[in-house]
Amino acid sequence: MCAKIDDINSDLYNDLLDGNKQFVENTLKLDPEYFTKLAQGQSPPVLWIGCADSRVPANQITNTAPGQIFVHRNIANMVIHSDMNMLSVLDYAVNVLKVKHVIVTGHYGCGGVMAAISNEQFGLIDNWLRHIKDVYRLHAPELDQIKDIDERCDRLVEYNVVENVYNLCKTSIVQNAWHNGQPLGVHGWVYSLSTGIITDMKVSAYDNANMDNVFKFK
Repeated sequence: MCAKIDDINSDLYNDLLDGNKQFVENTLKLDPEYFTKLAQGQSPPVLWIGCADSRVPANQITNTAPGQIFVHRNIANMVIHSDMNMLSVLDYAVNVLKVKHVIVTGHYGCGGVMAAISNEQFGLIDNWLRHIKDVYRLHAPELDQIKDIDERCDRLVEYNVVENVYNLCKTSIVQNAWHNGQPLGVHGWVYSLSTGIITDMKVSAYDNANMDNVFKFK
């Protein structure tokens, strides 16, 4: 039997709709043409590849308006070369929207990374978490020396961002953009939930010059 709306908190559901009405009202007071202009199209200069965590909203933590950041989110901000969802977003952002920057953004205390660092089974998501475990394997000598589990997790969060920046650079989409002379920067950030501060991981790339030769396309 299907649950009735009353059984799953109708107040919360209705609050969302009421919140939308309030948002529209408040926005139009500030700019009566806001939605008319927004509906005319988008030309965001940034693609954000972030975690699906509800506490990491791209526009809010960068103090940008709707229309300025094109967003793709998944568990633990992964860039996986066989993920057609991510690749489709990346292709559209780079080749149609002509974004200038692609930013992989992780966050400390990431539930996906915390799950990957354990030896527990969680279900279907275990297959996704395998990619994070592979990142751990690459950096195991350092990570194994960190005794505090929270500190180890945070360090893995950082490495996960770094490796996914590298993964992004390896895609044919990014490499073809560089080959064609399209200005495109790829970056890695980590956001702190406890302070609100973004840390630049200093792994930005604007071409494939520093990539291993086996990954370079001619």
